[in-house]
Amino acid sequence: MVVADVLRCGLFISIPLLQTLWWLFAATFLIECASLFWIPAKEASIPNLVPRNRLESANQLALVTTYGFGAVAAVVFSALSFVNRGLAHEFSFFRTNPVNLALYLDALTFLVSGLTILGLSQLSSAMPRGLEAEGAHQPGLLKSIREGLTFLGGARWLRGLVLGVSGATAAGAAVIGLSRVFADDLQGGNAAYGVLFGTVFVGLASGMFLGPRAIGNFPRRRAVGVAIVCSGIALAIDAVVPNLALAVVMTGVLGFFAGIVWVVALTLVGSEVADELRGRTFAFIYNLMRVVLLVAVAAAPFLAGVIGPHTVTVQRLHVRVDGVTVTLFAAGVLAIAAGVVCLRLMDDRRDVPLRTDVLAALRRRDPEPGRGTRAGYFLALEGGEGAGKSTLARRLADELRSRGYDVVLTFEPGDTAVGARIREVLLDPASAGMTPRTEAVLYAADRAQHVNEVIRPALERNAVVVCDRYVDSSRAYQGGGRDLDDREIAHLSRWATGGLQPDLTVVLDIDPEEGLRRASNVGEGDRLEAEAVEFHRRVRSEFLALARRGRHRYLVVDAADDPDAIFERVLGRLDEEALPDLPAGRTTMTIPLAEVPR
Repeated sequence: MVVADVLRCGLFISIPLLQTLWWLFAATFLIECASLFWIPAKEASIPNLVPRNRLESANQLALVTTYGFGAVAAVVFSALSFVNRGLAHEFSFFRTNPVNLALYLDALTFLVSGLTILGLSQLSSAMPRGLEAEGAHQPGLLKSIREGLTFLGGARWLRGLVLGVSGATAAGAAVIGLSRVFADDLQGGNAAYGVLFGTVFVGLASGMFLGPRAIGNFPRRRAVGVAIVCSGIALAIDAVVPNLALAVVMTGVLGFFAGIVWVVALTLVGSEVADELRGRTFAFIYNLMRVVLLVAVAAAPFLAGVIGPHTVTVQRLHVRVDGVTVTLFAAGVLAIAAGVVCLRLMDDRRDVPLRTDVLAALRRRDPEPGRGTRAGYFLALEGGEGAGKSTLARRLADELRSRGYDVVLTFEPGDTAVGARIREVLLDPASAGMTPRTEAVLYAADRAQHVNEVIRPALERNAVVVCDRYVDSSRAYQGGGRDLDDREIAHLSRWATGGLQPDLTVVLDIDPEEGLRRASNVGEGDRLEAEAVEFHRRVRSEFLALARRGRHRYLVVDAADDPDAIFERVLGRLDEEALPDLPAGRTTMTIPLAEVPR
């Protein structure tokens, strides 16, 4: 580390002394090479210098200061620009070489760093031999990336996390690489460049330090994708609005969300990756980010230069379409796309709308519970009267049991002792005067008991639950049929169930008149079957609307089809789903369709 610091000090001093373009490139390359020796040496030294119980805090401090001091450097650079301007009146040297003072000061910081580290040599030599060797092995850059790619192949959420961190890093790097030219385009000069450059790092440090507190209990896996989308939006706005003040604000916003991405990513790796893989994963992400940062910082100015300056005139309005604008805007769009893909890969709450979590975070409330990493599999069958839900539920349960699964066949309302009493009240024709709100609350009460007593315990033991009617029946019958506010019905149902939603909902769609005719052949009708046909048409319409809005977890089947064809189609969809592991000692056995009990 000392040798690398001395080399970097000398290289920075040599740049203003030689004053040639080729040496500027060569010195920059050599400085980065020295840094690639210095950084791993620093990472290996920290475990030897810091007590184990302070290691996590030391790593957090190192992360914040790494990015936070970029802002300090930018402030110093801007200040030196003003000082240099004053010195230029008296000394020609500073007129012809306006950045030399900054380069000399930069060289001095590396010299101070080397002397400081040299002072630590006595402390490190006094360490026990075992501690000195601990953590010293660091995998090489290419090896760590190769091992990391192999590990990522089996972790969907981790692939999304790496994509997200890469997108955030690339977006920030594009701003860093183009901030000098961007400042010139905005006629801000060196001082504006220093402000823009520093704002990126102020935002990063703020996001790392304040971000977790700012987002509260917002689900962390979702936070990575959402933050990256926000970074991309800020960068796109930054590109198209030629205003220095707004550019500073948007650059800070970009850095803030990128900082959230980085700190949340490290937290997720630390908490969700197994101990034996955590170090390798950290090394992979760290090295990959270095590559992304260096490539993006170099590529952004190159692409901007290739595109060059252009202006488009639309009805006397001159619009800049220069390389800087196009490159920054493209980087913003790519970051947004990366954030969306990252969210899809990492999202472990697909049963809870994203807007619900966003509103809960804005209101400083706990997020509604969702399926998360719940075991088991939950299938709900929905549809109007006479659609054949009960018959299909029994056939599916028998088929899945024959394959070795633990299956719980249940229904609503009434599949608990409390629920049976509620069912009597709900379906009794004598309850004809019941208000729609009373009806909705009673169904929610039955469902709350049902979930707590039957469904959730079955899922926790890794069973497959096949349920005849669930939440969507309330939304269709009380929301569509009774014309109550769907948002209120949905909120009541989420509260009653604790946010538990099915993995798949099959809607058996049938014409109401045909369904009522079928139901009348089964037995005496209940209170809901006695409603007018128009009521059942509204129910059918609401079922189909719910399926359209939640396409990924719905399957709509024409209930007028042959029962065997319906059964085969639903079973085919289940074969595509992630059903739970079979209980120990059981194997999958498929019974021919013709032999399945009707």
